Amino acid sequence: MAFWGNREKARQKQIEAGKADQGERAGVTAGKNMDGFLALVIDLVKANGLRNAVIHERRAVLTLPGYFRPTKLWDLLVTQGDSLVAAIELKSQVGPSFGNNFNNRTEEAIGTAHDLWTAYRENAFGKHPRPFVGWMMMVEDAPESRRPVTDRSPHFPVFKDFQGASYLKRYDVLCQRLVQEQLYTSACVLASPRTATNDGAYSELSDLTGLRTFVTTLAGHIAAEAARAK
Repeated sequence: MAFWGNREKARQKQIEAGKADQGERAGVTAGKNMDGFLALVIDLVKANGLRNAVIHERRAVLTLPGYFRPTKLWDLLVTQGDSLVAAIELKSQVGPSFGNNFNNRTEEAIGTAHDLWTAYRENAFGKHPRPFVGWMMMVEDAPESRRPVTDRSPHFPVFKDFQGASYLKRYDVLCQRLVQEQLYTSACVLASPRTATNDGAYSELSDLTGLRTFVTTLAGHIAAEAARAK
């Protein structure tokens, strides 16, 4: 409900100011779309015992050192003393165009994780236990995101899981593999229609990439850090 409501508020604000962006950009340029999910993550950190944790939300304090680049800006960071507890990315994609955005999000997610873990290996964050690294994607549940898509690969066959897969299915496969390859502690994809402004309706694609798995994995990591801190 917060996601779709915030998009609509951003669009109306631009219209009232007389400078609305074209197409779907009018609903995204305010940068508040994922605030509801951000609030959920913050509540989880506070509810699971890590009392001295610092939750970083302001842009000025959301950068971490990288290995292949100087820094990377995250959406939420959690620290405890000089230890990085969690780093989380929150993304969204709304139609009508899903193709190019999917490829861009995929490359970004893989590159971000590889950069962070290489920096971690090189002690960029000190000699501490591995942080929780999370990636969450909210995708519009629409005919275009559920329609089977055909790819051309003239030299070698496309992996079976991607053959005829919709963009939602592709995000599910991506998130599963991000976790299986240990690039992210948890990766979640949710599908929600525009009508969810009224009822908050959403669906999950698989157990591994569902919201419950993301929430419980994060809560467990925070609780473990709290126990270690004692």
